[in-house]
Amino acid sequence: MRVLVTRDIPEEALKIVAENAEMELWREARPIPREVLIEQVADKVGLLCMLTDRIDDAVLEAGKHLRVVSQMAVGYDNIDVAACTKHGVPVGNTPGVLTETTADTAFALILATARRMHESEQFLRAGEWKMWDPMLLLGQDVHHATIGIVGMGRIGYEVARRAYGFQMRILYTGNRPNEEAERNFEAQRVDLPTLLRESDFVSVHTPLNAQTHHLLGAEHFAQMKRTAILINTARGAVVDQKALYTALKEGVIGGAGLDVFEREPLPMDDPLLTLSNLVLVPHIGSASIKTRTQMAVLAAKNLVAGIQGKPLLHEVPAPIQP
Repeated sequence: MRVLVTRDIPEEALKIVAENAEMELWREARPIPREVLIEQVADKVGLLCMLTDRIDDAVLEAGKHLRVVSQMAVGYDNIDVAACTKHGVPVGNTPGVLTETTADTAFALILATARRMHESEQFLRAGEWKMWDPMLLLGQDVHHATIGIVGMGRIGYEVARRAYGFQMRILYTGNRPNEEAERNFEAQRVDLPTLLRESDFVSVHTPLNAQTHHLLGAEHFAQMKRTAILINTARGAVVDQKALYTALKEGVIGGAGLDVFEREPLPMDDPLLTLSNLVLVPHIGSASIKTRTQMAVLAAKNLVAGIQGKPLLHEVPAPIQP
């Protein structure tokens, strides 16, 4: 049984794949080109892909022998799940294993942005630090502030846990109450306007879909405090990036910390790079050695289960037909 792995991943996971199938591996650092993906999937029964790979009808038509698509990520907005269902191909993902590591990244961005760590480092490295100054690079307190969590799923819950340790007031939005967060962290479920109006920090933790595309835009930034900080470790397109640039440049909000972008990698001529009141990192939310290995191993196990006709360890539910 032949399978395709679209990026070099931790050896522990590659070993699992190689022990159970004939593996073809795209080893280049760049994403596999779409035309190569379509060509190489033709004789494969399994596909282990990344969020940089668009899996749609064209890929599925080319991969007529596919028994499984296994994604090494929790999100799957790059995969047409309805098309996979139509073709009888289950889709696996890797929820759970990256939850706490991504929450760590979100909170790191909260701290770094609030306390202007990036600006401070640049200031020091440029040789501009001449003396201690009581007014130098003043930032915002995180402890006892109010955090608004947009989407109280697994990652949002872990961000709430960290916020509770900082004695923050925790607000959240969600389609349903999260009773555990309310019980353990005194979190309050509110509507989005209330969350935006009252939060010092707004941290985004929703999946990207038709309902959440540009969930936060100019009209939402206008509702936030002028000192508020936006954090996004979910998906770039949940936030209207052009509107965010304008809000940051004009002082509508105080700052932002971003791990994800509407276009990745972020182009070097993107206007966000001209601003100082934000921290930008290159989609490293789950980038710890332990977590990326766990993600890869789970994706490999999903792949092997799929090609063997067994239930996946984690399967993306088929969309509900209207």
